[in-house]
Amino acid sequence: MEVRAKKALGQHFLTDQSIARRIVDTLSSADPLSEDRSRPWLPLWASVPRGTTGGRVVSMKREGPAPSGVGGMSVAKSSESGPADYRLRDVLEIGPGMGVLTQYLLERDDIDLKAVELDGESVDYLLTHFPGLQGRLLQADFLRLPLERIFPGPFRVIGNFPYNISSQIFFKILDHKDRIPEVVGMVQKEVAERIAEKPGSKTYGILSVLLQAWYDIEYCFTVGSGAFSPPPKVQSAVIRLTRNSRTSLGCDEKLFKQVVKTAFNQRRKTLRNALKPLLPDSQALTQLDLVKSNQVKLDNMLELRAERLSVEDFAALTNAIGQITP
Repeated sequence: MEVRAKKALGQHFLTDQSIARRIVDTLSSADPLSEDRSRPWLPLWASVPRGTTGGRVVSMKREGPAPSGVGGMSVAKSSESGPADYRLRDVLEIGPGMGVLTQYLLERDDIDLKAVELDGESVDYLLTHFPGLQGRLLQADFLRLPLERIFPGPFRVIGNFPYNISSQIFFKILDHKDRIPEVVGMVQKEVAERIAEKPGSKTYGILSVLLQAWYDIEYCFTVGSGAFSPPPKVQSAVIRLTRNSRTSLGCDEKLFKQVVKTAFNQRRKTLRNALKPLLPDSQALTQLDLVKSNQVKLDNMLELRAERLSVEDFAALTNAIGQITP
C-alpha cells in the first residue's frame, strides 16, 4: 500500500532514510542528566503533568494553557534557564505522511510522540504500518488544532512541513512560543534562509524578525530534490529553532507585529513612507523624528528600509509609534 502524493496538500514524501534519521537526530535529547547547555531553554512553569490520548483521535479534554512571561525587554535570569530538571518528553510531529520520520521517532525512548496528519489516506497507512501510533495519531488540520487541549504543558515540534503552509505553521508556533521550546522542521530552502537571515539582506523579512525575537535559529543542512517523491522543483533545508531566554520585547507585542508587517509590506520604501498607514497624520512623522524609545535615537531610522532593522530596532520603533498614536 502506497500513499498518493496530493498537490493540494503540498505533499512531497521524503524517501531518503539517511536524511530522515539525520532530521530526527537533530531534535535534542530529553535526558535531564545531560550537561549539554545547548538544549532548549524552558520557563519555570514548564514542569506540569502530561496529558493522555486515546483511540484514533486524540482526546479533546480541556486543559488550561500555561502562563506566559511578561515584563520589559529582558531575558530570563540564570536560575530560570539552562537544562530542565525533568524530562520534556512530549513531541508533536506535523504531517508524518508515510512515516519516514515517524519510524525513527518511535525508536527514541526519550520522547512521547504524538502526530497530526490531515490526509486520511496517510492516516490509514500510518496506522497499518506503525502500530505504535495507535492512540497517538490525530487526523486534523494542524493550523486549526487547539494545541492547549492536547498538550497541557510544553512540547516540541518536528516535521517535514508542507511547502504551501510552512509560514502559517511558524506563525502558529509563535502563538505558542512559551510552550514550544524547540522546533525542527524541513521547509523550502528559500524559507529556511529567510528565517535564519540577519538584518541587511534582501532575504531578511517578516518571519526573520518575528521568529528571531523569540528563538535562536540554526540552518542545519540542505536537502536536494532527489530525496523526495515526487521530487519538488526546489531544494529543501532543515532548520532548528530553540527558544531563547527573552521574556518580553519591552513593547506592545501586537503593535510590534503590526509595525514589522507594515514595514515589510512595502520593503522597497523607506520606513518614513512604508509606515504611513500606521500614523494618524503627516505631523506624526515629524514627531517620530524627535522621539526616543528605550534610549535608542530614531533620528535616522526612518530613512532606512525595513531589512536594515534588528529585532531591538523594531521594538524601539514600536515604542516610538505607540507614544504618538492613540
